[in-house]
Amino acid sequence: MKLRRLTALLAALAAVLLALTACVNSDSSEHPVYSDPSASPGFEVGDDARVVALGWSDGAIALELGVKPVAIYDWMGLGEATKGVGEWDAAKFGDDSPTLISAASQGDFNYQQIEELNPDLILNVRGSSDTKVTDRLRQIAPVVAAPAGSGDFAVNWRVQTQLIGKALGKSEAADALISDTDGTIARIKSANPQFDGKTFVYGVKFGTAYGAYLAGDARFDVFAELGFTQNPPILSLQSSGFFANVPVERVGDLNAQVALLSTIGLPFSDLENDQRLNSLSVVRDDRAVRLPDTDPTVQALSAGTPVSLGFALDRVAPQLAAAANR
Repeated sequence: MKLRRLTALLAALAAVLLALTACVNSDSSEHPVYSDPSASPGFEVGDDARVVALGWSDGAIALELGVKPVAIYDWMGLGEATKGVGEWDAAKFGDDSPTLISAASQGDFNYQQIEELNPDLILNVRGSSDTKVTDRLRQIAPVVAAPAGSGDFAVNWRVQTQLIGKALGKSEAADALISDTDGTIARIKSANPQFDGKTFVYGVKFGTAYGAYLAGDARFDVFAELGFTQNPPILSLQSSGFFANVPVERVGDLNAQVALLSTIGLPFSDLENDQRLNSLSVVRDDRAVRLPDTDPTVQALSAGTPVSLGFALDRVAPQLAAAANR
């Protein structure tokens, strides 16, 4: 009888130890996630930290803050020529070059590849809000993610910069970057009072369809800060996050007082020769700035970082001024 009790006791103790071991292993395999720019990250990384940047332009912002990521997910397909960050930032890498993770899979991360990069920190701020992705990444290293409630790829560029800045221990540098871009916006707005109150669209043609960027995306927000307002018909269109689809029969909704028109994955000639767009008075009267999606201005607006936005606005402001004066 005593032997049976002892055996049962040892079995129970073994079960408890096994459970405790499982808990320790589970806890140790999950790194912290930081997504609140007003709070402490809960971890520290140095200037020499191995940073893997997976979110849209996360790597470029880290670079602008003085930290060179070892790998960048090249969402925009900028390529090795500009080290995945665009011509406005590439020189900051110096002689170094990051590993470029291909954007061909559009967010379907190769977790084994990420693990092999041995990161100290993973940036996935402007990306999908899928918690399963975050949960998997935190098994590899601490993760900087979008604030709770953010839409997919819809984190404001200022919040994105603050989050990444604090996570890297670069809050002052982040504030300075934001301040510099705010200064550029204020300077251009002050120099162009004719922008104030004029209706505006940033429209695109892709495939056989059209679309327009909405509030919540830097590709519209920076122009609103210059004084432009969204063309009212756009607001009644079916939207998906920060983008509204424009049906063929409603191309006239793009007929604002001033427009910026571009393409997504199409030759520029498809935009220039589009009869529907060419019939709009904003195009006929030369109040539309038309640029291919390979133009550095369009790429920089798409990147949506403090440095890229300043770069883009300085390039496009004279063209917008001329259009607004017509």
